[in-house]
Amino acid sequence: MAAQKGKDLLIKIDMTGSGTFLTFAGLRASRISFNAETVDITNMVSAGGWRELLPSTGVRSASISGSGVFLDDFTDERARMYFFNAEIPQFQVIIPKLGTLEGPFQITALEYAGNFDGEATYEITMASGGELTFVSDLA
Repeated sequence: MAAQKGKDLLIKIDMTGSGTFLTFAGLRASRISFNAETVDITNMVSAGGWRELLPSTGVRSASISGSGVFLDDFTDERARMYFFNAEIPQFQVIIPKLGTLEGPFQITALEYAGNFDGEATYEITMASGGELTFVSDLA
């Protein structure tokens, strides 16, 4: 796969609960990470003393983070509403040339900053709140 443009990694949010996703406005940087906990079943007879893991168990999770500048009052208002109401809306993450991840995420951190001689910025962090689906773009 050839190198991809970072600007093509998009975070989209279902702004109205209708299944219509809009790109989160003003993002300059975005990141998604996947995590899986392990279940260690190592015991006294484990081969060579090596750790053994129980397959297909443990908790899986994902987190999304991004930072940017204010471009859209509607997006900012929605993010604050979801955060302060502790709602868990549907998000989509478009991963260039790989596919689309979709599922519920809760906004777990929302930060605002600004210098006296610069633009106002924000940072947002979201944690998965249910089952995620991935639709591959690869044939």
